[in-house]
Amino acid sequence: MVDFDALKAAVIKGKRDDVVAIVNAAIAEKADVNELLDKGMIPAMREIGDKFSRNEAYVPELLIAARAMQSGLALLEPLITASGRKSKGKVAIGTVKGDLHDIGKNLVAIMIKGAGYDVVDLGVNCDVAKFEEGVAQGATIVACSSLLTTTMTYMKDVVAAFKGKGVKVIIGGAPITQAYCDEIGADGYSEDANGAVKLVDQLLA
Repeated sequence: MVDFDALKAAVIKGKRDDVVAIVNAAIAEKADVNELLDKGMIPAMREIGDKFSRNEAYVPELLIAARAMQSGLALLEPLITASGRKSKGKVAIGTVKGDLHDIGKNLVAIMIKGAGYDVVDLGVNCDVAKFEEGVAQGATIVACSSLLTTTMTYMKDVVAAFKGKGVKVIIGGAPITQAYCDEIGADGYSEDANGAVKLVDQLLA
């Protein structure tokens, strides 16, 4: 019998070993993998994300929770595929050309993946062609990250490249604002990982 509250608490507290132990035990019991996600891991990430949005949790806590979640997801992914669980959609994410920062991008990728979407992580220093590779793999949302004011301007090129092609472009990162999003015509902006998940939910609803 899976203790969903214990799984949820282990993810929120970033206790990776506990998450792995609970998930492995659940797999051995042939527990429903969808329930592990829907009753344990996804609510945990939603809760830590909401706490972050309310300034009750900070980036390090969000990161260790996301890593704990990822360790559980890694064990479940083959079983999720075999179970035929339908993805809610596919998102391609990358840090834009000229920028090699990936902590924020990685966090957003894990949060989106944890919310039930497929994620194509394109890495860092991504030009338009790289984002097009993600779309070629079935992504209908392109998520661009930037930490530098010198690289954020490349987001305009990405937005222009996908205009009128049925692909939504969302942006985020330390120097990015809603005003900049509006200026370049992007489809959405979020200031944190939790907001990015809600944005993807809205765009793919």
